[in-house]
Amino acid sequence: MNNNAMTSDSLVTLLEEVTKKFKKKKAILFEGREFTYAELNENANKVAGGLEWLGIRRGDRVAIMLPNIPEFVFSFFGIQKLGAVAVPFNTMYKGREITHILNDSGARALISLSSNAALINEIRTDCPALEHVIYTGERTLVFFEPEGTANVQLVVEKTAFDELEQAFERMGDLLLRVVGEFGVSEAWYKHRGSLRHEGKKLATIVVSEIENLAIINAVVFLDDYNLDEFFKVIWVSPEIKDKVVEPMTSVRTITGSRPAIDEFRRAVEKHACEIFGVSFEPGELKRDEKFGYEKTRSMAYRT
Repeated sequence: MNNNAMTSDSLVTLLEEVTKKFKKKKAILFEGREFTYAELNENANKVAGGLEWLGIRRGDRVAIMLPNIPEFVFSFFGIQKLGAVAVPFNTMYKGREITHILNDSGARALISLSSNAALINEIRTDCPALEHVIYTGERTLVFFEPEGTANVQLVVEKTAFDELEQAFERMGDLLLRVVGEFGVSEAWYKHRGSLRHEGKKLATIVVSEIENLAIINAVVFLDDYNLDEFFKVIWVSPEIKDKVVEPMTSVRTITGSRPAIDEFRRAVEKHACEIFGVSFEPGELKRDEKFGYEKTRSMAYRT
């Protein structure tokens, strides 16, 4: 038996012994919510069962890209219960750093926040050993500046797509054509990721489902985003400010001018009809659309 397996078995034994002794005692206190040792052990068992169902076995590497939240603890002990090897790493790492860790460790699975989906999807094809990505939580930072960003929301019946993946692809194509009209060349979009220019984020795409509708949202940076204002609300220590958000750019930064919002809207309307193959009605949201919008909006504010 190798040292990693011995460590896993020892930690599992310790957790189970403590659970038997202090079953209803507090094990985790997080943002006002308490988890007992029994709940911790139960959630760890669920993680272990889920990973085992995916085919993860003793000795396999499972990467963890989670902040200090209860899900990290559940995931860590769940991995130990399988005798697998946990590979936790800094949540502030970006594309190349994540790719290196995943490839170097040979991780077969990755557990991360749902807000990292776009980032992970962009590098996933560069990690051949990575078979499974498990997302948890809805902790997403949405950057918005009324004078500097354009929010695009399309509500389309799901029957318009063979699979929801096409919603991402078509919105990516739409945004590339729109920003191209305003002089942005050499921008690119990758599978379920962000629109980028020279590696910097120019736009973000999120797709959600509600009943028979696909809610497609995009935030496009038309002007430079003032991060100083952002950091007045979200405080972080000065030495890690440059790692809290990935590098961003804007149409103004790339071309020297910012398109008027009416011009941007007309470009979106024109290309949306071409790419999605349906007619759009700009204007007020209808009943079903409002319901979908409010659900999406509430998810953005959930902690």
